[in-house]
Amino acid sequence: MQAEDMEVPIINNLNDNGDRLRPKGKDAFRDQQKESESSMESPNLEFEYGDTDTLTAELSGVGSTPPAASPRGLQAASPLPGLPTLGDRIPAAARHFARSLLLSHESWRRVKGDKHERSREQLYSYTEEPEFALNRDYFEEDFRSHGTVLSACETSAQMCVADLLPSVAPNTEPAPLLGITEPSAAPPAAEGQDRLLVSRSRRWIELPAEEQRAYVMRLLDALEVTDRDKRLKVSRAILYLAQGAFDECDSEADVLRWSRHNVFLLYDMGIFTALLELLSMEIDNNQACSSAVRKPAISLADSTELRVLLSIMYLMVETIRVRTEDDGPEWKAAREAFRNELASPLYNGEPFALLLFTMVTKFCSMNAPHFPMKKVLLLLWKTTLFTLGGFEELQELKVRRREQLELPPLPEDSIRVVRAMRAASPPARPWSSSSSSSSSRNEAAAAAGVPLLIAWTETVPFPRSRITGINVCAPLVKQDSLDTYNERDPFKNDDARDEEEDGEDADSGIEGEVDPLDRDVIIQPPPPPPPLRPPTERISFPKGLPWAPKVREKDIEHFLETSRNKFIGFTLGSDVETLVGLPRPIHESVKTLKQHKYVSIAEVQMKREEELQQCPLTLGEEEVEDTPAETLYLGMLPNLSQFVIALLKLLLAAAPTSKAKTDSINILADVLPEEMPITVLQSMKLGIDVNRHKEIIVKAISALLLLLLKHFKLNHIYQFEIVSQHLVFANCIPLILKFFNQNIMSYISAKNSICVLDFPHCAVHEMPELTAESLEAGDNNQFCWRNLFSCINLLRVLNKLTKWKHSRTMMLVVFKSAPILKRALKVKQAMMQLYVLKLLKIQTKYLGRQWRKSNMKTMSAIYQKVRHRLNDDWAYGNDIDARPWDFQAEECALRENIERFNSRRYDKNRNGDFAPVDNCLQSVLGQRVELPEDFHYSYEMWLEREVFSQPIQWEGLLQGP
Repeated sequence: MQAEDMEVPIINNLNDNGDRLRPKGKDAFRDQQKESESSMESPNLEFEYGDTDTLTAELSGVGSTPPAASPRGLQAASPLPGLPTLGDRIPAAARHFARSLLLSHESWRRVKGDKHERSREQLYSYTEEPEFALNRDYFEEDFRSHGTVLSACETSAQMCVADLLPSVAPNTEPAPLLGITEPSAAPPAAEGQDRLLVSRSRRWIELPAEEQRAYVMRLLDALEVTDRDKRLKVSRAILYLAQGAFDECDSEADVLRWSRHNVFLLYDMGIFTALLELLSMEIDNNQACSSAVRKPAISLADSTELRVLLSIMYLMVETIRVRTEDDGPEWKAAREAFRNELASPLYNGEPFALLLFTMVTKFCSMNAPHFPMKKVLLLLWKTTLFTLGGFEELQELKVRRREQLELPPLPEDSIRVVRAMRAASPPARPWSSSSSSSSSRNEAAAAAGVPLLIAWTETVPFPRSRITGINVCAPLVKQDSLDTYNERDPFKNDDARDEEEDGEDADSGIEGEVDPLDRDVIIQPPPPPPPLRPPTERISFPKGLPWAPKVREKDIEHFLETSRNKFIGFTLGSDVETLVGLPRPIHESVKTLKQHKYVSIAEVQMKREEELQQCPLTLGEEEVEDTPAETLYLGMLPNLSQFVIALLKLLLAAAPTSKAKTDSINILADVLPEEMPITVLQSMKLGIDVNRHKEIIVKAISALLLLLLKHFKLNHIYQFEIVSQHLVFANCIPLILKFFNQNIMSYISAKNSICVLDFPHCAVHEMPELTAESLEAGDNNQFCWRNLFSCINLLRVLNKLTKWKHSRTMMLVVFKSAPILKRALKVKQAMMQLYVLKLLKIQTKYLGRQWRKSNMKTMSAIYQKVRHRLNDDWAYGNDIDARPWDFQAEECALRENIERFNSRRYDKNRNGDFAPVDNCLQSVLGQRVELPEDFHYSYEMWLEREVFSQPIQWEGLLQGP
């Protein structure tokens, strides 16, 4: 979709009939529309951020009740049942705005749908859709042969029993347990034929549990055959079961339910271990690798076996990972066992995630270009998420770790605080300072029959308060806004972007201070507004900051050092208790700082590491807890730089701003078909699939990097620092900035999905006819939540890399990240805006007074939304010239601490200065030395070569040192 089509996606649907504003109205209100279109192009996105990009909230202004829909496809958008009408909670103007955001049933399903279902959609490319029928056919073929064997065995057994029973007990009635008919029943042969017909018509979902287990055991045995084609057929049959036996289900819910049942059955029967062995064989298949290297173009056919195996393993990991209320004790025990199995070094002495990291590095080194990277990255992300834990588990681990270290509890949960935030709304200037001119223009526009853009000052019914839980009445106003929306839209003229950004500092973005009610602009419907209410009925919202302020120990020491130099003339080092000689206000200030003092786990770990380095003999060996993060770090440490560089290469190749190069890696090996499209419709479908493929890769890499950083930081700060330093040295900071140096609203609004082709919808419902118009229109979702999730993850990674690092903060300034980040504020999502404002805050003091003067509303937004450090002068920039930017010195000092930590903790064969030495001759000679088994065969030769032929200077022992 073109950029100009995305500038104002909502303004076109303001009228009830969906027509555009008429030219006459445009001429009358061009100025007002220009200033408010940035406000209209992005509704509030109440995206509940979590471990994945799953939604549990919808667009603001849209009800949460799903519209009725046919199970056989999509319907046109229809008003939701819960939408207020005229005279209800919201005014008619907001109703017009909400009507333009109505979602169809399919969009509602994607927003409110099952998170497990959304995780399945991203696994398959649209070009893999024909393989669903292939999986079903191979399963049915094998299942029928299995049913034939069972029926033949039952028939022969019954015939043998029927022959034996008359000679033993001719007058005895057959036992019901054996299932033998009476003498008047049909002959055994005819009964066998009937039973055979019945077995052929039996379905998987109708089999008892014992027969299902027997069939899965038969599939497990068939995986051991040497024929690759037979193994592939059996693997496809297993994949069909993991997909939920969709051909026997009537709805998507049934597919998910049977998939969950089948996956736990497959894990219980040991399928995952067998698949892991097959995956190792395919990774080490040098013939396939060399064949792929020589091919000029790689397609889906080159990675068939790998894609099938990775799909089964992904479905097993993701299905077992997700908890549901219906899980019994057996499934809960299986989940914990599977989690421990994936986290422990059981696969060739290393965790399962390390095998996937090896696949990534092998692919990026061009040794295996046929590897399906999207499936590998998704499986690696979900494996890491399963073994290490998501954000909720991470918060619980952090609470427990602080209790173990006897630290005060956390002041709040950051994720929950951000979820309660509101996104900043773009400002709109008052369209006229004269009330008479406003009324005249209103009358002229009303006569023309055009909806007006006026300043809404009435008090209207307001929805239930999130804070108090009661219904309140409040003016319909938007939150204080950011000055970036007062500027001209930088995406209307991409060629002049640089000139506009350079001119931002010269042009003041501040207008005269205006009352928010007079400044805010919304859309008024044609009916007359309700009468004004007395100002006394307006609610005053509770004031306060969302975060508790924090103060570090270093901040208190710096404050006391400055105060002592000023009032006493000397300092006391790191003493923060002695306040003798200081005036009373300083006492009160220190008391306030200590009340908000926050000691992080990282500070305790760094202090402990310093003590262990200084007193190794006194403190002894450190007890290292065997956690999944510790096991993963220990396995990644030897090749950590290669893993990080490989992930960033893939992120660069999948970024929408990167240009195709001849030497870049090909990440489309598992999406391009063997035969390229020949029609326009096929080309459009493939183009959507390629863009969707890249978006999923970006999402998986960003989520994986964030998970690794957060868990390593909690496990030990220096584990986090070494990963961060590898990311910085691999140019991760400019890469993320390059990612955001695009039309971010266009990226967030991208519609690279075809709902009717998503699994399991395409396998259950009838496939409608696809046309070029339907593909170009895309789905009815206003925003792509997958891309929003990726943007938030990348911003959080960038925050973690630059926090408390002066040299890396200066890299943001050098790369001119301020205008790039300000454009990202156009996305009205609270969490994304928060991390953008954090990045702007840490570099504000280096951007100059003119920038701060021109961006005062951005400064106000930072003050309102970002946590305060009580004595931080971020908004003033005092004495910044006295601190030089020595990137190399800071990074080298950090690298030295990291190497000492790794050497002390993981280098068990080191010869340090404090290693104990045994000087007793008897104990040294009495030590048992392990010799090889064949040593006694060459013992005499060894004596001759190593002992008798070497001259020994005994006089040297008598001489002094």
